[in-house]
Amino acid sequence: MAKKAEATVEDKLRALYDLQLIDSRVDEIRNVRGELPLEVEDLEDDVLGLKTRMDKLKTDVETINFEITAKKNLIDESKALIKKYTEQQKNVRNSREFNSITKELEFQELEIQLAEKNIKEFKAQIEQKKVVIAETKERLGERETHLKHKKSELNAILAETEKEEKALLGKSEKFQKDIEERLVKAYIRIRKNVKNGLAVVPIERGASGGSFFTIPPQVQVEIASRKKIITDEHSGRILVDPVLAEEEQEKMQKMFAKL
Repeated sequence: MAKKAEATVEDKLRALYDLQLIDSRVDEIRNVRGELPLEVEDLEDDVLGLKTRMDKLKTDVETINFEITAKKNLIDESKALIKKYTEQQKNVRNSREFNSITKELEFQELEIQLAEKNIKEFKAQIEQKKVVIAETKERLGERETHLKHKKSELNAILAETEKEEKALLGKSEKFQKDIEERLVKAYIRIRKNVKNGLAVVPIERGASGGSFFTIPPQVQVEIASRKKIITDEHSGRILVDPVLAEEEQEKMQKMFAKL
């Protein structure tokens, strides 16, 4: 049985860059979707908060109305007592009884005045709360409409990208199995430590992709020769030459189109 030929350094570089392109595509999908769930969550919190506020305001109005009813009952009771004391005053036997009843009449009059003042204040509070309720209701309607739109947008993206993401994750796993374990571990480690998860990058304008540090011409020649795996001394990224990168990008784009 023929022994499987060992992969060349160029083969390894191509496989690593292909893996990077696949994982970067997954990152793009998740980034687009990643902001929307947070927006939806924030909107759901807003809607819940506004509904809670509406409930509290309505409860406050009910409580105030209960207080108004209580004050009206107090007024009725005071009026009934005034009528009773007025009748009693007609049949007093001495000045002491007369003065005592007079004080009770004055007290009930004050109770009525205070209750009427309280009712007026309560009604003003209700009017203020009604304004706040109307404003809150309007804002709640806007938030609910916005939430509905964002949920629809998120569901559309999920429906559109879920299948592709699943297929890409399968490809990523398959590609990793075809690469040396030590290289995969190095790739994963670099990917976690660098910006945007770019562990394998091409040279762009004499510098590694995403960096402003120039790569010496001699090193660029070595990278172009594809004889060994070279990393950027500043970022630790694995470097590939532009030609190889372009070839692999075209190949992977065709693969992505079929997913």
